[in-house]
Amino acid sequence: MNKLLHFILINLLLIGIGCHRTIPGSDSNHDSIYQVSILDALMAGVYDGETSIEELKTHGDFGLGTFNALDGEMIVLGGEVYQIAADGVAQRIDDHIQTPFAVVTFFTADTIISIKESIDRHQLGNTIDRLLAGRNIPAAIKITGDFSVIRTRSVPRQSRPYPPLLDVLNNQPEFILENVTGTIAGFRLPVYMKNINAPNYHFHFITDDKSAGGHLLDFTARNLTIEIDTKHHIAIQLPYDDDFRDVNLENDAGTYR
Repeated sequence: MNKLLHFILINLLLIGIGCHRTIPGSDSNHDSIYQVSILDALMAGVYDGETSIEELKTHGDFGLGTFNALDGEMIVLGGEVYQIAADGVAQRIDDHIQTPFAVVTFFTADTIISIKESIDRHQLGNTIDRLLAGRNIPAAIKITGDFSVIRTRSVPRQSRPYPPLLDVLNNQPEFILENVTGTIAGFRLPVYMKNINAPNYHFHFITDDKSAGGHLLDFTARNLTIEIDTKHHIAIQLPYDDDFRDVNLENDAGTYR
């Protein structure tokens, strides 16, 4: 693809962690998080990008994001990209579709634990916090299991002139799924990245039959397998489009949730 890329490289020193089970990490080419655009731009209404799903998949087989015009939630699993639309229905997306914001990596777990008892999102966060290399070290996280109740949301496709993201989220459709099996995919990112990406935990969900999901809000689950992939590097591709060049990122667009 004849398109220049901007990269901001953030090299982070990792410290080892001792926990329940450790698996050798992937090679250095797979030890990076790759991000399209920055969260502040999305918050300000920059909803169109130039990066195709075909190109995105060359940088990772796992992750999350959204689509041009803010057309639903993206989840990337096993190299396949799915869209959860504003009706909560999931579908596989063609490679020609483009994204204004996405975060992907090649996922190879270095820590795996199992939790049999019932657990909610708050308890899960506390559990993962104890397994991480440190609060300032990024990690990709995959969670599979049985969800008795899970609450998600998605965002409807927008039309120009695009409103700020928080205005869209104030009217977001939410969904309740009961007694489903599925996968949570996402990242735990340090607070110092708050203008670049969502700090702390950011998760999307999809059912095992790939029929439903969305941005994760809350859940109660059991029989969970938690996989953590600690990362050394972050690469950010900045957009070239006029919307990004002209948007005022000094304005406070609020906090993503």
